[in-house]
Amino acid sequence: MRKIAFAGFTRVGCDLARLLARTVESRGFADEASVSGPARLSRDAGVEPFESLAAWTKENFAACDALVFVSACGIAVRAIAPLVSDKLTDPAVVTLDERGAFCVPLLSGHVGGANDLARFLACETGGCAVVSTATDVNGVFAIDEWAVREGFSIIERVRAKEVAAALLEGEPVGFSSVFPLAGVLPAGFVAVSEGACAVGDVGVRLDWRTGDRPFPRTLHLVPRCITLGVGCRRGVSFDVLRNEVERALRKVGCPQAALAGIATIDVKRDEPAIRDLAARWALDISYFSSDELNSVPGAFSSSDFVKCSVGVGNVCERAATARGESLVLAKQADRGCTVALGLKRVTATF
Repeated sequence: MRKIAFAGFTRVGCDLARLLARTVESRGFADEASVSGPARLSRDAGVEPFESLAAWTKENFAACDALVFVSACGIAVRAIAPLVSDKLTDPAVVTLDERGAFCVPLLSGHVGGANDLARFLACETGGCAVVSTATDVNGVFAIDEWAVREGFSIIERVRAKEVAAALLEGEPVGFSSVFPLAGVLPAGFVAVSEGACAVGDVGVRLDWRTGDRPFPRTLHLVPRCITLGVGCRRGVSFDVLRNEVERALRKVGCPQAALAGIATIDVKRDEPAIRDLAARWALDISYFSSDELNSVPGAFSSSDFVKCSVGVGNVCERAATARGESLVLAKQADRGCTVALGLKRVTATF
């Protein structure tokens, strides 16, 4: 997790919150942990003060990956109630009593990681993690928790519930993947090879595209494995570039969720459209020199005009494959933009 916010409500609770905050940071469970408490005791307890629990909760609900209340469950429930929205985007919320005897994941147990956080905290306090999600109680593999751990996007939310329900009922769930799998497929899943008949009504497809539906009810899990190689005329508008990129993605059935980053030539470092696209889609940009792009192995189309302008005959294809990716969409050129897609190797591990 990137950031966890702890809140204590008594001196003892604040002391435990500070101890656990240091622990999650030192053990690498979170990059950053903050500790807050009521203003009346914050100075003595050595924590950040809050005047309003509602305001503190609202701020940290939006900014953090997890909130930990060292308090009764009721305090946390009332604080988060107006903010709860979506299980795929809500942060993890955990409560524990000030003795650390019981750690209770209240929200986002699987996708948000609240179950794992509760188990971690309970291990540190010598307490018990009170995990109540059905798959955990019944010892059934949680597909959504695994997807988050592997960094895969869950495309069809309702299908994730249907996969869990089928496993809980003992029904076979098919599993199909375009990527290699490491480890043993969990109990309840049946491997389905390309072109084979589906097993059961519901199944999981691991792919960078979402057009293939090998099961009547298919849950697509999509890794961030596509590098978006781009080039563009100087000063092209953001809307034009975005539209051309979206058109390229649609052409191969690739969702935006599959994008791992943008790659281009270093002379485009200050190109507003590319920077805006990266910012709005939360993608990193990799810049390569013309020498680096020219050294990328492979057969690529080439433009003499582009080579005279920037020193390499093809920017988008070479940038999309500069770090060993395989080219899955060759150059698409229109309206002053060029777009290509490179596929990084992915291995799913159970």
